[in-house]
Amino acid sequence: MEDKRKNNGGNKNAGRKGKAEEQNLIEKLTPLEASAFAQLSLAIDSGKDWAIKMFFEYYFGKPKQQMDVTTMGEKLTNIINLGAGIDPEK
Repeated sequence: MEDKRKNNGGNKNAGRKGKAEEQNLIEKLTPLEASAFAQLSLAIDSGKDWAIKMFFEYYFGKPKQQMDVTTMGEKLTNIINLGAGIDPEK
């Protein structure tokens, strides 16, 4: 049997931008750095929630996000077991 995965295609533009393109963008944005920090400072001083949140997320890092994998109160493992004919009560 032939492996057909090579025919799946996919987005040819997916993935990270090249280092040269990233460096070019950094060079364009560098003159705006002082202005951006000044505006962020004004927004924080004004009590803007988005600015305060952004500051803390970049300064301390985003907190880890936890997901509760349940479906209408039923644990996902129970649903999978029921689909396989396994009684979760046993």
